[in-house]
Amino acid sequence: MLHLTEGQVLELLPMARAIELVEQGFLHLAAGRAVNHPRRRLHLADSAMLHYMAAADLETGYLGSKLYTTHPKTGFHFVLLLFSSQGEALATIEANHLGQIRTGAASAVATRRLARPQASVVGLIGAGFQARSQLEAVALVRPLSDVRVYSRSDHGRRAFAQEMGAKLGIRARPVESAEEAVRGADIVITATTAREPVLAGEWLSPGSHVNAVGANHPKRRELDDAAVRQAGVVVADSVDQSRLESGDLIEAFRLGAGSWDQVVELADLLANRHPGRRSREEITLFKSNGLALEDLSVAGYVYEQATPTSASAAQSRARR
Repeated sequence: MLHLTEGQVLELLPMARAIELVEQGFLHLAAGRAVNHPRRRLHLADSAMLHYMAAADLETGYLGSKLYTTHPKTGFHFVLLLFSSQGEALATIEANHLGQIRTGAASAVATRRLARPQASVVGLIGAGFQARSQLEAVALVRPLSDVRVYSRSDHGRRAFAQEMGAKLGIRARPVESAEEAVRGADIVITATTAREPVLAGEWLSPGSHVNAVGANHPKRRELDDAAVRQAGVVVADSVDQSRLESGDLIEAFRLGAGSWDQVVELADLLANRHPGRRSREEITLFKSNGLALEDLSVAGYVYEQATPTSASAAQSRARR
């Protein structure tokens, strides 16, 4: 069985390819050819947690499960176990960067369908690990010209703006508040570890699109009630998973700022079962939780790039 490192994942998985792979995975889900199991969490008394999630894709011929641990003292540790649809153990893949890339890719897939075609100004709240891949991915699907980034750390937001502006060849600048980042933005991204809302709906401009990616716990929120209420279209990577862990939606709906009936599956949006944005003035929202199917979609590709003979073998498995 092959073992692939974080460095190999970074080398073998460009963001542009990840976007196409993640979209393909959701189309397989829409067609009934893929299955996703929501994340579950095992809590220990010493604050350690084990998180586990699984998916299968009959089109690509892969099964997989991502497991990771979190602890206040040791942080995060991720690994993905990749199997063939025939049950053969293929690889263990270090999955920290893999998760970062696929999360950005999912936001890009949603942005491509929901943001206005000429959306060019980004308001970004957060300047950490996930924020980098979010901005990189969105820059591949919209003609960005101005990025305004806010985080609690003045040094962090300045360093982020300098780094990502140079990397992407676009104007990126730090601002002094979340409100300053958001007002007038075409695309708003929240990528934080906040427990309480960092985005107020009153800051959003008509026609803006929001990617909310930071909160995947029922007691954590990045969006206030008004931000959810104003969204004419609310899309989630998984409604089932959102019901379990999307504090942004759980709390807003509990307080009357909408209902679960209005939430659209990303797979259904991509399969044209929902029109998506219906006017230039409509505000749209993508709530990203992070799915095992997204991990599996890119993990199979990474494995194939690392093993030249595996691509044809995967095609053969998928045909069985």
